[in-house]
Amino acid sequence: MTSHLFALCFDANDPPRLARFWAEFLGWELSDDPHSGITTLPDDDTGFHIRWLPTHDKRTGPNRVHFDLTSTSLEDQQHKVARALELGAQHLDVGQLPEEDHIVLADPEGNEFCIVGPDNKFLADCGLIGALSGDGTQQVGYFWSRALDWPLVWDQDEETAIRSPHGGPKVTWGGPPVELKTGKNRLHFDLAPPAHGDQQAEVERLISLGATRLDIDRHDTHGVPMADPDGNEFCVLTPR
Repeated sequence: MTSHLFALCFDANDPPRLARFWAEFLGWELSDDPHSGITTLPDDDTGFHIRWLPTHDKRTGPNRVHFDLTSTSLEDQQHKVARALELGAQHLDVGQLPEEDHIVLADPEGNEFCIVGPDNKFLADCGLIGALSGDGTQQVGYFWSRALDWPLVWDQDEETAIRSPHGGPKVTWGGPPVELKTGKNRLHFDLAPPAHGDQQAEVERLISLGATRLDIDRHDTHGVPMADPDGNEFCVLTPR
């Protein structure tokens, strides 16, 4: 058995504030666990937690991954935009065209997210978090498909997407060109080995798929820091 995606982790300068924003916007439960830290817990089929980890580092550029959030109608899209702005989000200009059906916003710490229009067929059967939309190569899409044992649901023109067999958001990579990575990502995955599994064996399996082990300290939890073939950090958690 393979690891499962336990959490999407955000580095945050003010974790409680950012956690409250997303918990209120998504309608998820907010938890402050002594082991996991500040966490938002899904109330749907999303399948992973969102964790908020403290950092003193400031943003140095756009994130490599962002949420694509769905809407059911133009009115619903506008309602969600208004709600996000009310909670502390801001409009963001990333060069989107007027005819594009998505509205780009940034949360209180500048993390980008989109609220897509109701006619988006690719996300039609997804929940509120329709996708984690990433900047990445075809190779990294293949890596994560094998790492999580999630099937490819899109593989065309070097763009890839995977999705858990149990549903939830899609994870997508837009193919080349991929922006140069200039520092540590503010978002990363935490993977949990199978129950009663061997953490080291899982690390070695991921290395055989193309991951590398990173020689850095983790301040938030015990685990093995790693990077995927595009250099994106992730962590294999220590079983508890």
